[in-house]
Amino acid sequence: MSAPLAWALFCGTALGVGLWSLASLVPRLSRPRLVQRLAPYILDVSAEARAFVGRTTVHPIPVLGTLFAPTFGGLKRGFAAVLGGTDTIERRLRQSGSSRTADAFRSEQVVWSLIALAAGAAAVTTVPTLRTLPVLMQVGLPAIAGVCGALARDWALKRAATARLARMQSEFPTVLEFMTLSLSAGEGILDALGRVSRTSTGELSRELAGVVADVRTGVPLSAALQNLARRIALPSVTRLVDQVVGALERGTPLADVLRAQAQDARDEARRGLIEVAGKKEVAMLVPLVFLILPMTILFAIFPGLFILQSGF
Repeated sequence: MSAPLAWALFCGTALGVGLWSLASLVPRLSRPRLVQRLAPYILDVSAEARAFVGRTTVHPIPVLGTLFAPTFGGLKRGFAAVLGGTDTIERRLRQSGSSRTADAFRSEQVVWSLIALAAGAAAVTTVPTLRTLPVLMQVGLPAIAGVCGALARDWALKRAATARLARMQSEFPTVLEFMTLSLSAGEGILDALGRVSRTSTGELSRELAGVVADVRTGVPLSAALQNLARRIALPSVTRLVDQVVGALERGTPLADVLRAQAQDARDEARRGLIEVAGKKEVAMLVPLVFLILPMTILFAIFPGLFILQSGF
């Protein structure tokens, strides 16, 4: 294949994908389906309806997925078998606050892998140093780049979930104390949750707002709290939910339960700070021993060595 023909094939494919994306903006001329007519009226009780209404038709991944559906399907199944099942991905997506599905994440992972594969192949064909390598290494470098692209997307999701859980953990004692004040003032548990979600900002407050919305749509409070604990999978939130549900079933005053939980959360945060300080103290020894101390000794000994060598 000649270079002009290859460029023509590439430009034609890009033009086709672009025209397809533009055509997807045109309203459908056919009669809307039943799901399209009913979805806007059940947004408050159906997550599937919210996902259907908020779906965009110009996103590049669905277009590419439709074009290369068999290949994408095989790659996604391979990634799921090697990098972990759907349950792990769904848990990390919920913990990171993402609204994507596991299938959409696998599609993004495939795209990242293909982009890294193309970048590796371009580097092998354009960099003169890499073109002198053996053929096996020239073939293996793009494959390694593709695997690294998939692993990088998985690592980015894991890091986003870990960072969001850390923010929730830092907000946890303050939210508990606020709820304790609301309960002590005579409000109910649902009113306290609603007040916290309205007047405070943060990841945990958003999750509590979701609990309040679920309760107002008819979900029992205990079930909504248990769904929250299952969705976040944060140990402190899970302990809180277990104790709150037990207090609701036994009729125990919730203010005392939340006050004890807030004190435990403060103590746990203090212990965490002490552990982090201990680790940082050990890490500070590395520049002290290998950089500062050798330079200090050098500055102390160098004048004497210079005088001895000069013979004064």
